[in-house]
Amino acid sequence: MGEAGRVGVWQLLMVATVMLLGLFGVLAPGVPGTWLVWAAVLWWSLHEQTGLAWILLVSSTALLLLTQVVVWQLPPRRFRGVGLTRRTIGYAGAGALLGFVLLPVVGAVPGFVGGIYLSERLRLGGHGQARTATRAIMRAAGTSVLVELFACLLVVGAWAGAVIRG
Repeated sequence: MGEAGRVGVWQLLMVATVMLLGLFGVLAPGVPGTWLVWAAVLWWSLHEQTGLAWILLVSSTALLLLTQVVVWQLPPRRFRGVGLTRRTIGYAGAGALLGFVLLPVVGAVPGFVGGIYLSERLRLGGHGQARTATRAIMRAAGTSVLVELFACLLVVGAWAGAVIRG
């Protein structure tokens, strides 16, 4: 910590790295990606110690807890038997991130689904087959992953806005 209440550049890079790992963790089964994003916000807030940092921590905590409740209400994730590959997960994550950047916040949803579709189109070749595979993946696991990823992208976006605002 440089001056009082200010987080240094290296600390910001570390927080951003943990958040990025958290975003990838949401896409990987069994990795607590949501909690990595939250832990990064917690660490930043404890070191920043400004009103904005505390507001971000409280609102992020509330959003991520609500997200967990929503995910628990959705059907359980069934990754086996639907053709979900690491490549598909990578395309979905990249699509969500690209959509989030190009069309802030709401672009993550079509980007996620579009990433799955693109991956399946490349894998299967035809539109009809890719559409059917995308539906199967979204029913089996995509909705809960999308909810978690969207919430984490909101938190990361709010954090980036808070850091830029200073």
